[in-house]
Amino acid sequence: MREILLINGINTCLKRNNDTPRTALSLNFLIERPEKFPGEYLLMNRLLLKGTQKYTSEELSAILDENAIDMYTEMKYDYLRFRFVSLNEDFELALSILSDIIQNSTFEEFEKEREKLKGELFAELDSARTKVSDLFTKTIYKNHFYSASYTTILEEIDKVTLEDVKKSYCEILNNSKKTLAFVGDIEPEKAQELLNKYIGIIPKSQDGISKISVPEALHQGKVELIKEDAQQAQIIQGWLVPTIGSNDYFKIMLLNTILGASGLSSRLFMELREKKGLAYTVRTSYETHQKAAVFSIYIGTEPSNIKTSIDGFKEEIEKIKTIPVSEEELHNAKNNIIGKQQFITETNSQQANLMAYYSISGKPFDYQKEVIDRLRAVTSQELLECANKYFTDDYVIAILRP
Repeated sequence: MREILLINGINTCLKRNNDTPRTALSLNFLIERPEKFPGEYLLMNRLLLKGTQKYTSEELSAILDENAIDMYTEMKYDYLRFRFVSLNEDFELALSILSDIIQNSTFEEFEKEREKLKGELFAELDSARTKVSDLFTKTIYKNHFYSASYTTILEEIDKVTLEDVKKSYCEILNNSKKTLAFVGDIEPEKAQELLNKYIGIIPKSQDGISKISVPEALHQGKVELIKEDAQQAQIIQGWLVPTIGSNDYFKIMLLNTILGASGLSSRLFMELREKKGLAYTVRTSYETHQKAAVFSIYIGTEPSNIKTSIDGFKEEIEKIKTIPVSEEELHNAKNNIIGKQQFITETNSQQANLMAYYSISGKPFDYQKEVIDRLRAVTSQELLECANKYFTDDYVIAILRP
């Protein structure tokens, strides 16, 4: 693995994987200011592959299909990602197309894409689980950029203009930090040459000052939503916790695995489903963003079991705050995460995406090694202290019920 700077200052990682027929690239642009209206960035992302000054939308789709090039743009809260996978011999062609998209997108089909987006969001909100997640997100991140849930986007998306989208993209393109990861069986010197030719000509990487604030501290809150045709109650309880870069990041990963992210062997699954029969699905998640992260517990249960389920959450949280995790359970949790870390980096595309993500988050491209080392070093006592530090009474509970 080699780390270089392109001629426009983009921090780039070149990783050669011999005897792999397809090459992967991931290029991230950091988001440093909130969008004008919720959904503006999401709509912008959808329009980036709808044609350039050189290709119409149909021509672009055809040339990608003909050459088996998988090219995507993805809008995350914290960054805009361009990525592709191509045959090694088509790497230069894929790069030239990507360079054209980045510099010359025409943002055609604005009204059509806005209507399609609205239809898709309406359809997603038919799901009770999506609805409660939407309610939870806009409550725990109230008055923050991260609160742009499906319902808030639907409320605001008609205010977005084509000019807003073009202006936002121009700002991101010209004034953002950019990082790139390349993985494939191409000589690093040749890869560097081609990257400078096609990516080195886009606006240079900038280390700006983020205008996105850290979310406000939480106070305990409970919100409910009535869905007349709901067959189940849906419950999410969550806390604001530290994100990637914190010394507690690795401990929260382990708490997540132990409590609910390891499937059949997790504590909440065993206690609330297997022993008490409260639900078919009960899980925890640890969702990280640049400025904050959320640890949450989810359950779908009979409406009559709402209180029992919340009491079950409380009981399991209290246990992990007062009783040290056994060495065996801790060892198993570490192995679970480390195994998943290896699983999510099997392909060139997965490796490129993960390395570019770490870099845009302010970490080294090879941060995965540190993640694994730091996980292995976590002790049972540190988990106990971490649980007491963050699993406080300042949480949000969102409930959907009939």
